[in-house]
Amino acid sequence: MTMTASFIAAIIPMILYLTIIWRADKYEKEPLRFVAIHFLWGAVGAIILGISGSFILTYLTGLIGNTSNIGKLVETIIFAPFSEELSKGFFLLYSINSKQFDNITDGLVYGSAIGLGFGMTENFIYYILFGTNLNSWLYIVIVRTFFSGLMHCIATGTFGAFLGKAKFSTGIIKHILPFAGLTLAIFIHFMWNISVSFEGTYFYGFLFMTILIVFFIIAFKFSLAQEQRILESELSEESSFGLVPKSHVIILSSGLRFRQGWVAENIRKTYARIAVRLAFNKHQFRNCTYDMKDSIALEIEKNRDAIRSILSRNI
Repeated sequence: MTMTASFIAAIIPMILYLTIIWRADKYEKEPLRFVAIHFLWGAVGAIILGISGSFILTYLTGLIGNTSNIGKLVETIIFAPFSEELSKGFFLLYSINSKQFDNITDGLVYGSAIGLGFGMTENFIYYILFGTNLNSWLYIVIVRTFFSGLMHCIATGTFGAFLGKAKFSTGIIKHILPFAGLTLAIFIHFMWNISVSFEGTYFYGFLFMTILIVFFIIAFKFSLAQEQRILESELSEESSFGLVPKSHVIILSSGLRFRQGWVAENIRKTYARIAVRLAFNKHQFRNCTYDMKDSIALEIEKNRDAIRSILSRNI
């Protein structure tokens, strides 16, 4: 098939998946620019590091140039999951220091963006190399669009979720969660690769991925439900202090805040954004380590002052 057809088949589904995931984060959408940076890391940086890592592992283990079935199998089911998940997750270890990355949902979004970027480039390579005729090309496109690409998305999204949880955890769990998340990401990748390495196990691979996709959707919804509970709890407290009107609490912690009429339209979006940020800052303050408390406390007071200013002039 042509390069153009392969490029379109590689990029459009991954961008569509990323758009769906980004829009699903309904309480505090991540900046598109930051999401795009993660996607590009997966598409370029992680690909280069992943290939380099696999090459180094084959060299160090003496398997370089080994064309036997065993050699290829080791590269596929052991080296690839390890080097690729490390390469994709490497950027998350940097971006977790950003103020934009502050909970499980954020980790799911940013990790998924990296995985989808990686899946896009890898899919394109596969389409070019192995799509020798229309039938084989279509088969590869279907399998990699609905399974392989989503595997990368879910694996790295899982690591991101664990990092998001770890950021505002304390004690030994703060150090255990990143390793647990990376291990789980590698395991997901390993299970998919090993299942599609043998003709008799393809069905189990598709079944595994189907279950995994359902689990990912449930995990995302659970994370959003947890965010809603945080908003209701923290904003209810602000209501008891007289900052946020009681009638606004349910509206601000649900999709009702996107509707017009419950507050002056000229302040609605800004007010909702700052109120949501205040609630999440308060939750972070309760769960962060001591060295982070001062900076988060300043953010809390800054957001409270902004809400007082907005409401005093418009209610």
